[in-house]
Amino acid sequence: MTNKPITPSRATLLSRRRLLSVAGGAAAAAVVGGRVTPAGAALKLDITQGTPQPIPIAIPDFVSGGGSEEGGPGREVNQVITNNLRRSGLFQPLDQASFIERIQTIDANPRFQDWRVINAQALVTGRIGRGQDGRYKVEYRLWDVFSGSYLNGQQFFGQPDNMRRVAHIISDQIYERITGEKGYFDSRVVFVDETGPKERRIKRLAIMDQDGANVRYLTSGDDLVLTPRFNPTSQEVTYMSYGRGEPRVLLLNVETRQREIVGDFPGMSFSPRFSPEGQRVVMSLQQGGNANIFVMDLRSRRTTRLTDTPAIDTAPSYSPDGRSIAFESDRGGGQQIYVMSADGSGQRRLSFGQGSYSTPVWSPRGDIIAFTKRGAGSFSIGVMRMDGSGERILTEGYHNEGPTWAPNGRVLMFFRDPGGNAGPQLFTVDLTGYNEQRVPTPSYASDPAWSPLLS
Repeated sequence: MTNKPITPSRATLLSRRRLLSVAGGAAAAAVVGGRVTPAGAALKLDITQGTPQPIPIAIPDFVSGGGSEEGGPGREVNQVITNNLRRSGLFQPLDQASFIERIQTIDANPRFQDWRVINAQALVTGRIGRGQDGRYKVEYRLWDVFSGSYLNGQQFFGQPDNMRRVAHIISDQIYERITGEKGYFDSRVVFVDETGPKERRIKRLAIMDQDGANVRYLTSGDDLVLTPRFNPTSQEVTYMSYGRGEPRVLLLNVETRQREIVGDFPGMSFSPRFSPEGQRVVMSLQQGGNANIFVMDLRSRRTTRLTDTPAIDTAPSYSPDGRSIAFESDRGGGQQIYVMSADGSGQRRLSFGQGSYSTPVWSPRGDIIAFTKRGAGSFSIGVMRMDGSGERILTEGYHNEGPTWAPNGRVLMFFRDPGGNAGPQLFTVDLTGYNEQRVPTPSYASDPAWSPLLS
């Protein structure tokens, strides 16, 4: 099989700073064992109905190619893919001890009967080798075991320190081929890292891979930081900083660490969030005893007021099409979720359940809104349709808050603070509510915000 590497665009190079490149891997057919095996097998996981049963999938260690040591990077790639798929709740990676066939090459058909015996429905084979230029070449193949068919495959070239990134991209391709939906593994999360005793907690902005690896700190901890939010179109973050004087809304480029102040506003500013195209920031500004929602055009720095009530309107969140904004307000006597057009017109209430509602966040799919609900001594993370109907609680406890969506709209991340001398930790939960996972962080963590896909 001959593949020609694709030269990434400048924008791609900025997001793939270690010069990861991709080569096409015969999306429709693969030359395997001297013959063409067509794609188009029946293996498909429907994740739109009920609670899907995880697909048993076999992921042997990637075999070593030229210049690559046994184990090492191939095992790392295997482990990252395995962990990603397992944490999604949609796949059940099988124990390697149960494998009958030992994969020696990916250039021939697997012995499918050996994989059927252990009930594998899908099989991933791969190879990794190191070239004279020091880069690794990583290849994979995805197989439908029951039908004995090739599903897809691709090859990648990357620097040695970028193998986890390659594994995330492969995980996304496997996820998409079997579920029919985009994956979310090749993404990052910015969050507030919290260290020190509860009464003197140091809070720093940090960023990590979505699985908790590769943590980097973006601020020093000299100023208190809150509510970071990713730009949907770039690796840029907006957040609140409490330094000397009034709180400020800042923009931060997570690659260059360059910061700029969004603007100087009278009173307090908080809860900033980008518009879908990344050219505006919507936020809440407090003036006297009330707070209203404003939007700023980042090019002209022109600010427009969207709400004007003697209440506290805050936590605005754009719909993916940019036409509507969900927000929380106590204008009715308690915290509830409201929605309005992007120009501030047509304000109406969405939530009518028992308790108070806050932190609404629109799904990337545009069909549902996540929220925090407080009542009867517990904090819940739930979702409702964009008209307020179909409310459903995904997880509850003390103290859950701050939901943020994965790029594909299938998973939410949030933080849970048990109170006392302990501190907050990050968790994920999918839309079924059954697959809840803790996300490892070096210390306490809160206020997560999920990035768009990097690739």
